[in-house]
Amino acid sequence: FTDDIYDSIVVQRNNIVINGNGYTLQGPGTGGSKGIDLFGRTNVTVHNTQIKNFDYGIQLYYSSNNSISGNNINFNMEINIFLNYSSSNSISGNNITSYVHGILLYSSSNNSISGNNITNNGYGIRLYSSSNNSISENNIANNHAGGGIWFEDSSSYYNSISGNNITKNSYGITLGGSCNNISGNNITANGSWYGIYLGPSFNSISGNTFTNDGLYVDLYSDYYY
Repeated sequence: FTDDIYDSIVVQRNNIVINGNGYTLQGPGTGGSKGIDLFGRTNVTVHNTQIKNFDYGIQLYYSSNNSISGNNINFNMEINIFLNYSSSNSISGNNITSYVHGILLYSSSNNSISGNNITNNGYGIRLYSSSNNSISENNIANNHAGGGIWFEDSSSYYNSISGNNITKNSYGITLGGSCNNISGNNITANGSWYGIYLGPSFNSISGNTFTNDGLYVDLYSDYYY
């Protein structure tokens, strides 16, 4: 970028870099608008861009091996970063604040979400039918509808949640009917009476630190340790 842009960007080529150079990509604040739209793309980097006032800040749809890094993605209406049927992407070092979803994964696998500040969203990170993703070393704080990390259904398997600071959310981590590894997280002062909630599920939980929080195990959570 050489200046602010008041429009959407639809990426139609692979193997390119979008460097916002600190400038802003700003939308009209209307439903269905997308800041940066990657459909069927691979090896695209989006870096150093301020993205705001769209319905979706960045959408990856059937896209793989892309990098979203070092951006400020704030106050988009529905979702800041949406991975939809997308795999093997890297989401790192971004500042993410939204009205509803910080990051939403739908039927997306083998993605890495690391080193982001995910604050003041409805849901910090929400996964639906998504497996083998890594969520690590993020600061996840003050997310107040669905809380810090929310697993939506029983089709989310083998995700790794490690080394995150999960603080002052309405809920810390909610696992409803899923199978994941949760290790080495700092879980502090979340607004509900539990830091991790285990619904009917098969999870490994180890080496986490709880401060002013607890672990709630549902009656039908058969396998956990």
